[in-house]
Amino acid sequence: MNIYGASGHGKVIIGIVHSRMEQIHQILDDNPVITGIYDYPVVHKYTPEILRRKTIVAIGNNRTRKKIVKRFPGPFHKGISHSNAVVDGTVELGEGTVIMANAAVNADTIIGTHCIINTGSVVEHDCVIENFVHISPGAVLAGGVKIGEGSHIGVGAVVIPGKEIGKWCTIGAGAVIIEDVPDFATVVGNPGKIIKIANTTNE
Repeated sequence: MNIYGASGHGKVIIGIVHSRMEQIHQILDDNPVITGIYDYPVVHKYTPEILRRKTIVAIGNNRTRKKIVKRFPGPFHKGISHSNAVVDGTVELGEGTVIMANAAVNADTIIGTHCIINTGSVVEHDCVIENFVHISPGAVLAGGVKIGEGSHIGVGAVVIPGKEIGKWCTIGAGAVIIEDVPDFATVVGNPGKIIKIANTTNE
């Protein structure tokens, strides 16, 4: 497989691939200053080899990741999980999605494409996570939670059962979500309070 992104998030994806004993063929990055990561050289153009093999986009920012996915002409790799993650056999995992070490994803959860389920996070049964979502380290989604496209759930945040978070929301670190959250909202605190709703033209 290939990895698109040679910064901090790329390092973590390299670790996931190593944990699975799979081969990394090439690493690509848009920044010409980055010439290598660990023992891998970094290329800066879409080579024929890159476009022939399947790629994981290792970019932490949800909007940037979506932009790269939309313009990238090659195929994408199926979703992957760290060997230390616990992923129930009933979970549906979209292409390009990554599940990091010590995360747990439980029964009948559906995760869309190009999502990040970060280190030590918990996604309980029957959750629905749409495309380009990032669930940060230590965050907990209780059963039946729905997360809209592009939303970012902060470090250690908690969403109680059955709640729905709209698309392109930002949930602050440590926030506790006890009510549904509308699209484009930023929520902080315990209990969570909306402090801003962004202009929807920024999607």
